Amino acid sequence: MEISRKNTEIRHQQHEFHISDFIKCFIKEINLYDQHQKVFFLKWLKILLDEHTSADLSALHHKYDVKWSTVLQLKEKHKFQYLKTELETISEDLQAAALGLEHIMREIGQIYESCLSVKKNKKDLQVHFSSLPSLAAEMMISGSPLELMDGDAAHVPVIWISAVLDQLVQKLGDQRVFVLSVLGIQSSGKSTILNAMFGLQFAVSAGRCTRGAFMQLVRVSEEMKTQMNFDYILVVDTEGLHAPELAGRSTRRHDNELATFVVGIGNLTLINILGENLAEMQDILQIVVHAFMRMKKVRLNPSCVFVHQNISDVTAGEKNMEGRRRLQEKLDEMTKLAAEEEVCDAERFSDVIKFDVQNDVKYFAHLWEGNPPMAPPNPVYCENIQELKKTIISHASKSHRMSLTHLKDHIKHLWEALLKEQFVFSFGNSLETAAYKKLQNEYSKWSLSLQKARKVIENKLQNEIKNEAIHEVEETYLQRELSKTSKKVEKSMSEFFEKDAYAEILIQWKPLSETKIKELQENIVRETKGKLNEILQHRDLKKKTEERKQLENTLVEKSKELALKLKDKANDEETLKKEFDLIWENSVKKIITDTDILNDVTQVLSCCKQGNKYNNILDSNYSEYVSFRKSSEGRTKQDVKESTLTPEDEAKIRSIVKYVIQQTDTLIQSFKISEKGYNISCIQQLTDYIKNSVKEHQKKCEKFELQEEFFVDLVYFICNRAKVFFIDQHRLFKEANDPDLYTKKKREEYYSIFQKHCNGATLTAIFGEIICQKLKEPIEQSVYKNTARDLTEEIRSNCESLNGSRSNLEKHILKTLAEEEDFDKYMSYIHNPRDHFNSFIRDEVSQYITDQFSVSVLPKMEENIKLLQQKIMRAAHESTEHVQVNSRDVGLWLKSFTQQLSDEPIFSEKDLSEVKHDDVDFKLLEDVIKQKLSALMSEISSRFNTNTFPVKLDYKFRPDELLIDPLCQCCWVQCPFCGATCTNDTENHDGDHSVPLHRVTGIDGQHYKNTRNLCANDCTDLVASDLKVHTPNGWFSLRDYRRAGGVYADWSITPDLSKQPYWKWFVCRFQEDLEKYHNKTFDGQGRIPYEWRTHSKQYAIDSLHKL
Repeated sequence: MEISRKNTEIRHQQHEFHISDFIKCFIKEINLYDQHQKVFFLKWLKILLDEHTSADLSALHHKYDVKWSTVLQLKEKHKFQYLKTELETISEDLQAAALGLEHIMREIGQIYESCLSVKKNKKDLQVHFSSLPSLAAEMMISGSPLELMDGDAAHVPVIWISAVLDQLVQKLGDQRVFVLSVLGIQSSGKSTILNAMFGLQFAVSAGRCTRGAFMQLVRVSEEMKTQMNFDYILVVDTEGLHAPELAGRSTRRHDNELATFVVGIGNLTLINILGENLAEMQDILQIVVHAFMRMKKVRLNPSCVFVHQNISDVTAGEKNMEGRRRLQEKLDEMTKLAAEEEVCDAERFSDVIKFDVQNDVKYFAHLWEGNPPMAPPNPVYCENIQELKKTIISHASKSHRMSLTHLKDHIKHLWEALLKEQFVFSFGNSLETAAYKKLQNEYSKWSLSLQKARKVIENKLQNEIKNEAIHEVEETYLQRELSKTSKKVEKSMSEFFEKDAYAEILIQWKPLSETKIKELQENIVRETKGKLNEILQHRDLKKKTEERKQLENTLVEKSKELALKLKDKANDEETLKKEFDLIWENSVKKIITDTDILNDVTQVLSCCKQGNKYNNILDSNYSEYVSFRKSSEGRTKQDVKESTLTPEDEAKIRSIVKYVIQQTDTLIQSFKISEKGYNISCIQQLTDYIKNSVKEHQKKCEKFELQEEFFVDLVYFICNRAKVFFIDQHRLFKEANDPDLYTKKKREEYYSIFQKHCNGATLTAIFGEIICQKLKEPIEQSVYKNTARDLTEEIRSNCESLNGSRSNLEKHILKTLAEEEDFDKYMSYIHNPRDHFNSFIRDEVSQYITDQFSVSVLPKMEENIKLLQQKIMRAAHESTEHVQVNSRDVGLWLKSFTQQLSDEPIFSEKDLSEVKHDDVDFKLLEDVIKQKLSALMSEISSRFNTNTFPVKLDYKFRPDELLIDPLCQCCWVQCPFCGATCTNDTENHDGDHSVPLHRVTGIDGQHYKNTRNLCANDCTDLVASDLKVHTPNGWFSLRDYRRAGGVYADWSITPDLSKQPYWKWFVCRFQEDLEKYHNKTFDGQGRIPYEWRTHSKQYAIDSLHKL
């Protein structure tokens, strides 16, 4: 946005500047003459300009030669570097000293574009700016070349070129044109061919480099029009590729882009090659083929002719045939490589660019017979020119027609495609892409070898765990076992990089591949250890569960034996209590210990630098966590300027934090602590995941590094945030699995059974009570689960905030925030929306349960307990009838009873396998259960209240969690401009992200560049403005924000004239808080409009209902 403002300012300044006297004189003089006089004037102007600059150029060339001779004689490195810098400066002066007609027309083009931008004429411009393209068009008609691509900026001024072509259409009509372009290495004779063939005057001579690209109109005679079906030939000459004097500017990427543009624009391209060696042009042609395969939206139909210059013996037919064959093979080979990479069905070069090896390969003799300047022209060269001209005419006659209007659109679309698409220009050629693909295939094999070794190690250790041969998995052991395969992989890698056919190309990726393999090995060791420790944990848990069952049955049997001994002392309560306590102490052992989450975190992070353990990292000053990267050549002023975090940097770090928090939430849920229990390996897994996530994001940042304190504080923040969840879930696990805790809860129950034994109760009564005690906890859990399920549906229907879509939920959140007017809660919602949504749902559910407990919750619980009691008694009755018909065995009764209740979380038959029930009367058992069950149900019902409801439920069965899942399993992608969250109800949905209510971007800290002024516009205003935004890919107009790519391309933001007041009210209400929070102000361009301050809170809330 800031650069857009600056660009507008520069255009205004450019418009205010006076036009130089030279340009004013040129425009005045050129407008005085008729067509013939203009030709005469321009020819003399060129001669005089060359004469004017020749003295300076000669002096600079001499200076360059002297300096270069000195450099060659030097041996001292520091002096060499100094003189080399001077040489580069002289080289730049040489380029700057050149002055030609192209520079004059480039200046006139700038004047035109500045006037068009400001939409008014310059004060000292004698003519209206709209007539300037007409001037250029007339020059083209008279035979002068016009600059198509700016040679210094490597940019096509599409606006200026389009205006000139429009004027050509007005003056000549929409004539048919045949575009002939030429491409080749510098000083390979490109311009010479064009000049000789058409009598043109493109600049030539060894070392004289054409800058950019030029186009010149050549009129076709009436006689030739019938053969060619064209009115004009538009000849495009280009700068030489690999030009040494443009080193540092004309990079490989620039050469590739220029070649693609020139070949793409032409109906026919002359590819000029010095000698018979295609090597210099081969790499560039491969990239051109790649580019054409990618530019599918631009309809291209190019063709080419290869011209080999300076061939000594052009009459040797057999040699020419051999040369053509080699050329065809090379072109087809590189096309196949490009097609494989782009998944295209092209097999030959001619499938992409029209080319006939028999007719489209020309061999040219030397231009001169002998050594210039006294040597006469070579007549064979002239014959070659005529033959080439015939070939061009043949191509033109078969080529599709292109009008000047079509040409204008074609140039625009082609240039936009070059700028917009992500090309393979950074690769040197298709061999590089093929080599990289081969490396990827080999890497897959190396990775597969390591994964196979992992499986072997896992299977071996799983068997040892099963057989209780090991009780701990050591990381060093895993590393030692994996190293056997690792050495083989390393050997294979070494041989591949040294002996492969692409070895010279592959060597550039060797360090990266070695690093990736090393990281893979570390991941395998870490993941294998985590998996095997989980298996160990599961084995130990199974043992503890068996111990608990055995303990229960042992207590029952010992109670029975002791009761027979103390039968005579049944009335002595003190003796009975003492004896029972003795049994208890001897039988019960504590197995599972308490846990301290943060202490475990400290232990895991003991080798790291300690940060601020309880720092809220979501609202931190991230500058404390970063160190800025320094250049190897020392710090410059720019380094110092960049040694601060911009709002974009802060947002990037905050997005990392949010992403890691979101992913760790899912990871913590996967631990299933209520079923498996907690141990320090949970923290280890969390820490490893956080470390890898931070490291992965860090790779994408070149400006700064995140220090270790950031990682440590992030781990503490996440673990502290999850602490309550860990403790609650581990408590449920302990209550269900720790024999000590479990039996403490059962102490009174077992003492009651012990007393009944002592008092001579029948075995049937005691066995019936044991069954009811076993049913107690499962009944309670079942009632709570069923009630929670029923209640969830009721809350979803009756709670206004939760009975609709995600958008509806957000409206209520915004309404609540406005009513509470709590700035900190707003910041929580803005910076961590998912957590805020979850918290809001939990609060809504908790409030509903509290308000409706006696009206709705308690009746549901009572109804569920009643239904469950009926189900249990029905199972007891049907089991009694089943046993009477069959074997009359209590074991069979118990089996039938548990099978009928198998869909409920009831104990299994095995749970009572150790309790003797030989003398139990199954006929009376049903009556005993009926009597005991009624008392048990009353006891459970008496404990129903608002406090026990959430505590008695496993986390995943609570109503709030059951609601969070469907309401929050949606899209959480945030707008790259204002941070508003996409309201689509589907995660990873098709189509664009969107939101009905964008925020004022200043709320998220967005500000105007090089100021402390927060932006006071929302996204729907910005995308309709002329402002620009800075993105990782550079500056882009907000109207065309999708062109920035990445996250910007995935959002649909449309201009909105409805002017939603909600966030405008928020900015006015919390202006001071926002300015303090971001340490910036709503001033200057970001000044808050007066009308915003007229919005009331109620007006803002009411506006939410219109969304």
